[in-house]
Amino acid sequence: MRTLLITLATLWLGGCVSLTPYERVVAELPPGSLVAVDDQQVYVETRGAGEPVLLVHGFGGSAYSWRGVMAELESDYLVIAPDLSGFGFTERPHEKTAYTRFAQGELLLGLMDELGLERTHLVGHSYGGAIAAALAVRSPERIETLTLLNAAGPAYPQLRRSVFASLRPLTYAFVRTKSIRHGNIEKSLKRSFTNDELATEELVGEYQRRLAIEGTGRAFWGLTVPMSDPQGMVELRQLTVPTLALWGADDILIPVDFARSEAAEIQDCRFVLIEEAGHMPMEEQPVVVAGALRVLFEQGLDAFAAPCDSEEVDLVPAGASEERGGQTRSGRR
Repeated sequence: MRTLLITLATLWLGGCVSLTPYERVVAELPPGSLVAVDDQQVYVETRGAGEPVLLVHGFGGSAYSWRGVMAELESDYLVIAPDLSGFGFTERPHEKTAYTRFAQGELLLGLMDELGLERTHLVGHSYGGAIAAALAVRSPERIETLTLLNAAGPAYPQLRRSVFASLRPLTYAFVRTKSIRHGNIEKSLKRSFTNDELATEELVGEYQRRLAIEGTGRAFWGLTVPMSDPQGMVELRQLTVPTLALWGADDILIPVDFARSEAAEIQDCRFVLIEEAGHMPMEEQPVVVAGALRVLFEQGLDAFAAPCDSEEVDLVPAGASEERGGQTRSGRR
């Protein structure tokens, strides 16, 4: 106990990030941007009209991460980007069970129901890709196509849980003195980019603003404390919906070789690389990401040449225009 108290005091003296009260957050949000899903206020950005496209952000991200892709797609699609539990402007639940992979999927299904969506194209990035894959396994009848953008495997939300988080006060202190500090967020973004200059003060500030909100401590605890997931084992080989694995070629967090080996398990899948992009292609190459999505939605998987279980890859050049977005060229890596 004495060691724990010393550790907490040391962290606290290191400086705490101030948290914005959730009531103030709500008061400053645009009208209509919060949707009630089972009594939880869920922040959602919607743009355009047409076939629905549901964009699911990664760990530490939010709807804000998709702003460039949304701008490219909104002329022809109904583009929907929610904030998951624990992130962005969505209300942080008190129950730790709200932060399981299963509960996050339930949140997305509930949101679809509230918006009147029977089916949707589903796109998931990193942690959000794990949530999206698990949802597509559980409810394939609700998913038109699945895109895994530099996605973690469906087991990742469980694997990242640690006994460290069982020490709840230490977890709270870690969040406010380390994980949501400006410098730490900047470092994380730079690791995710091929070009460090993209991690501007403004960008870092926007990511921090959406994390430094009342309830973030309990959310991080719920996201990391050991507990079982009622969804049980979910594997990529269980996917039956058409799946595009879309990857930044220079991702150092989930390298291409590892991604290819994982994606090879998917039954109906194509693998596409994006040049000059790391772990967050929607930030570095939003036009290219949107172009590839358009081709998937309009032409189907057959527009891409490389099955996930082959050595071939489709490579989208950096800076490809919207018109060229899906005009990939075959190659090897």
